[in-house]
Amino acid sequence: MLEHEDIGIAGELYACTHLRSQGYIILEKNWRYKRYEIDIIAEKQGIVCFVEVKTRENRYAGDPALAVKRGKQKHIITAADAYVKEFNISAVLRFDIIAIIMNSKETYLEHIEDAFYPLL
Repeated sequence: MLEHEDIGIAGELYACTHLRSQGYIILEKNWRYKRYEIDIIAEKQGIVCFVEVKTRENRYAGDPALAVKRGKQKHIITAADAYVKEFNISAVLRFDIIAIIMNSKETYLEHIEDAFYPLL
């Protein structure tokens, strides 16, 4: 059984591999702004994607994507805003979630594009 931090790292590596296989370019991993973090920032066809990765060993706690609640979304949006300003990004932006179940019996990945939107 993997430790909590180890499964998170393994999930992020698996998510990066998935994104690359789909034609994304990984711009940043674990990008930080103050106390907030964006797991992966990737680009494909002029769209910059801010990706939150949620990895679980099993489905007992429910769908990993549902763990990205509004509070976490706000943190990601705040960090994404700082990234856009720091690097003067003018591309289309998107917020995705990659939900992963990873254990000795299975590895399941779901990539949810446009999983949430910034508040107006």
